[in-house]
Amino acid sequence: MEAARTPQSPATSPLGIPAVDIVDVKHVYPPRRPSRKAKTQSTSTEPVTALKGLSLQVNDAEIFGILGPNGSGKSTLFQIISTLLHPSGGTVRVAGYDILSQAQLVRQQLGVVFQSPSLDVKLTAMENLIHHGHLYGMSGSTLKQAALDALKAVTLSDRANDFVETFSGGMKRRVEIAKAMLHQPRLLLLDEPSTGLDPAARRDIWQHLTRLRNDLGITILMTTHLMDEAEKCDRLAIVHKGELVAVDTPDHLKQQIGGDVIQIDSDSCQSLAADMKQLYPEHPINVIDGRLLMECEDGPTQVARIATEFGNRIKRIAVGQPTLEDVFMHLTGDKLGDA
Repeated sequence: MEAARTPQSPATSPLGIPAVDIVDVKHVYPPRRPSRKAKTQSTSTEPVTALKGLSLQVNDAEIFGILGPNGSGKSTLFQIISTLLHPSGGTVRVAGYDILSQAQLVRQQLGVVFQSPSLDVKLTAMENLIHHGHLYGMSGSTLKQAALDALKAVTLSDRANDFVETFSGGMKRRVEIAKAMLHQPRLLLLDEPSTGLDPAARRDIWQHLTRLRNDLGITILMTTHLMDEAEKCDRLAIVHKGELVAVDTPDHLKQQIGGDVIQIDSDSCQSLAADMKQLYPEHPINVIDGRLLMECEDGPTQVARIATEFGNRIKRIAVGQPTLEDVFMHLTGDKLGDA
């Protein structure tokens, strides 16, 4: 059996080969047949197209986020990359290995942290890692040292022999990450890593993810719908209804809007938007989820002008710098929270 790589010198993809290369990936879920227990026996539902020819690349040693609401296709893409689901079309390569013809080699490159917990809380942190290592054919002193190294990477060495049921939510997630890192993968996949964690635990997890990227050169690919999490990624892919909308750094994505974003609450947003478009024909003005949004330069000055012109029709008006949610709405016309 090949010796485990040391944390200080993880293997990297050959020069010029991306950590993940996704080319024209499509996926269609077949019609669902009604259950025998269903009261109405209709024929079948329509097929559901989850991915529509999506292509992107993830570089070595970067934290890459896939941002989108529920139903955007990001979880389907996660399952395809992790070899749990075969795409209907297209190709995916991880460190140069094809997920279909070389699935076993792909899995050797991956550490996966699913959204649902997979820890046995009646075991210690070390025991959880030891049992997980057996699934990779690891044993003896090699496995024990790898488990100690993995717990050290998430600063849980002092709690190695404590029962997981005594851990906080953030600590449990760190044990999940340690499990995924046990065999020293090139790519760490995380599905909504901060789900269910309080803000302090989220910050803690991100400190450890950044350390894994900086100190160990690990590539991290995650799905998320959280703004604060997406902001911390090196690069971000925005997906919507199975399609890739944009890929760039969070700062560059926000620069697509430029200037300020004015938000207005009104009992008559549609008619107000129509009137404001006459006053501001050069500015993007949209009504999304019952709120009027206008992109402009010099937001505070325009707020004063809008309040003077339309004050009796405005319940609330605010101005601020563009956020990633503003970018998502600008690019898709939908709110990020929409399914």
